[in-house]
Amino acid sequence: MSVPPSPELASAVGRLIDAALAEDIGAGDVTSGSVIPEGLRFRGVMAAREEMVVAGLPFAVEVFHRVVPEARVAPAVADGDKVAPGQVLARLEGPARGLLTAERTALNLLQHLSGIATLTRRYVDAIAGTGATLLDTRKTIPGLRHAAKYATRMGGARNHRMGLYDGVLIKDNHIAVCGSVGEAVRRARTSGSGEVEVECDTIEQVAEAVAAGADIILLDNMAPPSLRRAVAMVGGRARTEASGGVNLDTIRAIAETGVDFVSVGRLTQSARAVDIGLDWTAE
Repeated sequence: MSVPPSPELASAVGRLIDAALAEDIGAGDVTSGSVIPEGLRFRGVMAAREEMVVAGLPFAVEVFHRVVPEARVAPAVADGDKVAPGQVLARLEGPARGLLTAERTALNLLQHLSGIATLTRRYVDAIAGTGATLLDTRKTIPGLRHAAKYATRMGGARNHRMGLYDGVLIKDNHIAVCGSVGEAVRRARTSGSGEVEVECDTIEQVAEAVAAGADIILLDNMAPPSLRRAVAMVGGRARTEASGGVNLDTIRAIAETGVDFVSVGRLTQSARAVDIGLDWTAE
């Protein structure tokens, strides 16, 4: 793994692997048990079939080891590496039945996470030199939050809050219930919950958020001219984050407005799984 896994990440991925294997194997792999002779050993090569940024390779290795503890799985690249079509990602050797049983789960995980990392790297490259930092969001497939956000880090993004428990982000419905941006920010600040971020849809709300002492102002669905105006109004008294409707065609212009961050939900919500093959060769 390119970065040491935190206990929280290791625990979350462990639960994910357990659930994925239970879902796929159930009472047993009837195909492999029927057609693969017991004791037969295979060697396999896992390779990229397109250009990609790798993420989740250690998790795929763990899948194989959960099913076949004695299997030898040797990664040839590291998470975060950009690889070319045909490049070997890992070599495997061990009991054929077990490795074939684990194959789909390992590939599903690796393809999905590498897809997230690959898309993320494209966004990071698109804003290079602007000074803005790319953030992910909570728009993740339920149960995959920690793994998906790990993949965005491998692609070069920075994680926004992991969940509702580790950061205050006042959204439009919170504001509607409280009555105003200023009142929502004031309540959050007096709660002692740490930094306060608030979503603003208009320049007027931005002024209200600054006056109330917000630490971060999320500028929601604003066009570049409005973003520039908002950044100038804030004048460094808070950090600014642009969000909403961001894609590869628009992110450069958004980042060039002077915002500190650009958050993109589609990194984890809409990334396409990349194509990775696992080809087997008898000893």
